[in-house]
Amino acid sequence: MNAKFHRTLLALTCSLALLLAGCQGTAATTTAPPTTTEAPAETTAAPRTDGDKTVIRVGATPVPHARILEAAEPLLADKGYELEIIEFTDYIQPNAALVSKDLDANFFQHQPYLDDYNQKNGSDLVGIVKIHFEPLTVYAGNTKALDKLAPGAKVGVPNDTTNEARALQLLQANGLLTLREGSGLEATKLDITENPLELEVIELAAEQITQMLPDLDIAVINGNYALTAGLSADLGLVSEDAKSEAAETYGNVLAIRKGDDSRPEIAALIEVLTSDAIRDFINETFPGAVVPVF
Repeated sequence: MNAKFHRTLLALTCSLALLLAGCQGTAATTTAPPTTTEAPAETTAAPRTDGDKTVIRVGATPVPHARILEAAEPLLADKGYELEIIEFTDYIQPNAALVSKDLDANFFQHQPYLDDYNQKNGSDLVGIVKIHFEPLTVYAGNTKALDKLAPGAKVGVPNDTTNEARALQLLQANGLLTLREGSGLEATKLDITENPLELEVIELAAEQITQMLPDLDIAVINGNYALTAGLSADLGLVSEDAKSEAAETYGNVLAIRKGDDSRPEIAALIEVLTSDAIRDFINETFPGAVVPVF
């Protein structure tokens, strides 16, 4: 079975649910995250099999995560495992599907986002290993340079808790604004204490910012969505340093349910995703936009 082309009923069901919700393919802003009121009686799901092979179901956003998983597929096949990739276009459903045991793992988020999801939903998902870092980048919309920003310029930032704070910190690092001391990873535009240009900071769902770029002066865009929209890192105005503290903090993790680290198929998945072959694939396919951290 080829994971590149096999997208399961789960993905179709999620897509239908999003359409019924009127979200135009995303649930990140108009639908409240599902709330887990109690932990399931068992944390470890029974292995799925297809013939002689154990199937590993991993949820991922399309770029770069699903592309990296596709590169891992033949390496897992050599170890006797079949990788099934389920693509999502939002940041909520992959965790919900992992909690409900529709997935064995997911690969799309950094640890602060996962921590925030666990806290808000009463779940206990675990980031078992960091795979890569996607530097946040400021892209030009109607203004082509930071020093050309006019008073009242419109600035798009992601609206989810950790990525908004991260975007505002990037703007602060480049002298555009000042945040309240101690606001940290929970900073929002309400924490802006100095804004010399009176920039209009517009909070948007991360996956919608590339579509809104023509209506903005500049925007801070997540690496995966920038890649999906064809915005390479070298087209950006400024980015987070790939060797910075942010790279350590915001490394994208492979997430699993607590207690599933003892499953042999999960161990095999970790081994493959942290192999030299995958490191080379990331560096060659996404130069500068995706940085291996293992």
